[in-house]
This record gives sequence, C-alpha cells and structure tokens, in this order.
Amino acid sequence: MRFKSSLSRWQVFAWLIGVVLVTPLAFLLLESLQVDSEIFAHLWDTVLWDYTRNTLLLMFGVGLLSCVIALPLAWLTAYCHFPGRKQFEWALMLPLAMPTYIIAYVYTDLLDYAGPVQMALRSWFGWQLASDYWFFDIRTLTGAIVMIALVLYPYLYLIFKTALREQSFKLVQASQLMGLSPLQSFFKVSLPLGRGAIVAGLTLISMEAMADFAAVNYFAVSTLTTAVYDTWLGYYSLTAAAKISGIMLMILFVALMIERFSRRNQTVFERQSSINSDTLYKLTGKRAWLATGFCCFVLLLAFVIPVLILLNYGIRYFEQAWDTQFFVYAWQSFKVAVVVSAITILLSIIVVFYQRIARQPWPLVPGRLASTGYALPGTVLAIAVLLPLTLLDNSLNNWFAPFSITPGLLLSGSLFAMIFAYIVRFYAIAHGTVEASFMRISPSLDMASQSMGKSPASTLRLVHIPLLRRGILTAGLLVFIECMKELPAALLLRPFNYETLATHVFQYVSDEQLELASLSALFIVLVGLVPLYFVNRSMEHSSR
Repeated sequence: MRFKSSLSRWQVFAWLIGVVLVTPLAFLLLESLQVDSEIFAHLWDTVLWDYTRNTLLLMFGVGLLSCVIALPLAWLTAYCHFPGRKQFEWALMLPLAMPTYIIAYVYTDLLDYAGPVQMALRSWFGWQLASDYWFFDIRTLTGAIVMIALVLYPYLYLIFKTALREQSFKLVQASQLMGLSPLQSFFKVSLPLGRGAIVAGLTLISMEAMADFAAVNYFAVSTLTTAVYDTWLGYYSLTAAAKISGIMLMILFVALMIERFSRRNQTVFERQSSINSDTLYKLTGKRAWLATGFCCFVLLLAFVIPVLILLNYGIRYFEQAWDTQFFVYAWQSFKVAVVVSAITILLSIIVVFYQRIARQPWPLVPGRLASTGYALPGTVLAIAVLLPLTLLDNSLNNWFAPFSITPGLLLSGSLFAMIFAYIVRFYAIAHGTVEASFMRISPSLDMASQSMGKSPASTLRLVHIPLLRRGILTAGLLVFIECMKELPAALLLRPFNYETLATHVFQYVSDEQLELASLSALFIVLVGLVPLYFVNRSMEHSSR
C-alpha cells in the first residue's frame, strides 16, 4: 500500500511535467487554426511559397553536403589505418562547438569584397574593380548550405561511425574474401547496413538546418524561420506567425515519419562491440595521405580557420572587446544556463524514475510529451511560449484589476519566459541522457532496496543518484552549452536591456563589427568544447 501511494505521487508529478512542457505546442496548434484576415493571406499570395522552397532546398542541400563530408570520414576513422587516425577520430567532432552563426560571420568577414582574401587577390593581380574578376558570393543560399553543413556534419559522423562499429565486422571481412575493394565494400556493405543510422542523422541535421535563424538571416536568405521572426516583429501578428510555424511543424512531422518508416523493418541480428585493429584496412602511400588530407581539409574549414580568425580579432581588438559588458553578458548567460540545466535535470529524473518504477507502457507518455519541444525551432518556440504566458498575464491583470493592482507582463515580459522556453526546448536532451543512464542500472538493485523497506524516494536518493552522477553531469553540460549558444529564442523573449553572449555577438555582427564581439564568440566556442571532451572520454571508456 505504501509503495502504491508513493507511485501515485510520482505519477502526478510526471504527468504534470509532461502536460506543462507540451502546453506551448498545444497553444501554438490552436492559434494556427485561428482566422487571420489579411496578413497570412497576403504572405500566402506573395512570398510564402518562396520561403518554403528555400527552406526545403536548405534542408536538402545541408543534408546532401553533410553526407559527402560525414560518411567518408566515419568510414575512414572506423575501419581504416592512416596517419593521424586516432587524433582525427575525436578532432572531427570539434565543429559541434561552433554555432552556425559564428562560422557564417567569420567566413563572410573573410571572403567579402572588403575582406582580406579578395583584397589580397586585387593586390596580387592588379585588379581595380569587382567587374575585373569573378569571385563567388558567400551571402547566398549555397553559402548558407556550406556554412551550416560544416557545423552540423558531426551529428551524422558520430551516428554513422557508431553504427559501423556496431556492425559485425565479419560481413566486411566476407566482402574482402569475395574480392571487393574497400570502396566497393563501403557502397555494398557498410552503407546498406547503416541506412537507418544515416536517415536518423539526416533527420536531426534537417531539423537543425530548418531551425537555423542567424546564419540565414545574415546571408539574407528568406526561410520559414526568418518569416516567423519578420511576421511577428514586422506585422505584430501572432496568429500569422503561428500559421507559418504550423507549416514548419508539418515539415518536421513528415521528416520524422520518413525516419520512422525507414527503420520499420530494420533488425540487427549480430553485433560486435569493438573492432580488432589487426583487421582494419591499412592504407599506405598515396591513399593514406589522401585520407589524412581529407580529414585535415574538413577540420581546417570547419574549426581551425574560424577559431584562428577569432583569436586574431581578439588579440588585435582586445581593449575594445574586453570590457565590463563582456563580463555582464557572460554572467547573465551563465546564470540562465545553470538554472535551466538544474531544472531540466531535476524534471528528467522525476519523469524517468516514474517510468522505471511503474513498468507499464503508459508511463512513457509523460516523457514523450515533455520531449516534443526539442523539435521546435527557436523562433517557433518563442511564439509557442508567449501564447500561454500572455494568456496567464492577462488573466492575472484582470483578476487584480478590482484591487487597483496591475502586475503587468509578469511572465511574458520577464526572464521567466526565456528560461521556460529553454526548458521546453532542451528538456529532451536531459531526458535522453538520464534515461540512458537509468537503463544501465540493474533492476535487481531496485528490488533489493524495496525488500529492505525503502520507499521509491529513498531508493532514488540512496541507490540511483550516486550511480547516475556521470549521466547527470553529461546531461547538465549538454543543456548548459545549448543554452549558451541559443540565439533565436533569446532574441525574441529576453527582457528589455537583457543581453546574453549570443545576442551580444548578433548585435555587433548586425552592425558589421564582428571583431568587437570576437571574445564573446570565442568564449561560446570554448565553452562548447567542454561537453565534447566528456563525450570523447565516455566513448573511449566504452570502447575498451
């Protein structure tokens, strides 16, 4: 009886968390069904189809370029011996620490007409005008595709490399015995077996590409994400912005359904946890150096060159960039990230622990509901969060009106809105990490604790929490970094005169003054390296 009573309390908490975190999405869907007389109809008749086409082209282009980059890199580092392989295996993950808007700003500054590259070319060849020579324009849809793919390819790289390592290497050995070359084995064995992992990686990349705001906005590429931003701030129409958000949700839903459909009949009958280094392909001569050169080329473009440029700006403009504002914005970003990390970890522990002790299909529902926010792009999430918070603010003001008290925008106009939006968006990261850590804890420990008369709360505190420390740390770091990098939601929901490092960088870059925000951009990148270090250590530990 005591256990059932305790289970009921955990059930109430878990379902309350799930309902609260899915509420913004429900409000967004309801708002998108409202009648909007003119604004959305005008957008539909004029530019909305162009925005949709650009969004789909961006998703397709980023996915295709990510495949070209990530699949060969994953296969080389998983199956082949070549100079620098062990170093490249973890170094190729470093671009994940680089926000897309920072790499877009850096390369625009480098390759624009007034940038050092074109100035050097004009100096060397004596060119005077832009009409004297041809140079590609980076501020285009193609340029946005390249910039975003350079940052997002590690998602597919990590997922496909993990799938390759989980495949039975006997199949690759069998292909060798049948006379297939390494390249033929890659196309006929590794790619078909890793199809599900590839689709999963591409789905994640497509969602991130569609959610990108700052890079495409800076490149003047109109997508649905920028349309939501412009409709809200330009036309002041939440309903029209919600309708555009509904189109984005439909695209996301189709992408997720394609990913699920591609894995419907996929079953792995044999696994191999690690690969014997003696059975790897040993590349020699020209092939070995081509593999090393390809890895170097990608790493230089995606991480080394942007970091070196930011370092150069940081040194040259140190006095202007190193001021009290930098510390204020860093501290404000840090506070928000810590609060969101702590809350998401606490909520995920409650929900996942309820799933564990209930042992029924239905307890999975609260976690699934609470995790839906991760699929929402930042601009869409801002709309979704404002809708219920504005309703609550209006209700509070109406309730206090007879007492001559006006609370104002207590929720929607304060830091609470931004923190709540971050929790809705990044809860899924904490949930997935904590859930994976819980799965590694034997159920026999729960039964032993229950047989000793311990309540579920005592079991969680005395047994699970000590065993979850690594998973909790990883989840906290991942959520912390995502909060530090998040830009669209911060731009739309931050209180007046409240800046984060991300919005600080955006404001300076909008004024073509990247060098004055170089230290802030560097700090965001350096902080992003922390979880990559722990992920790499965890992968090395699991492969032993």
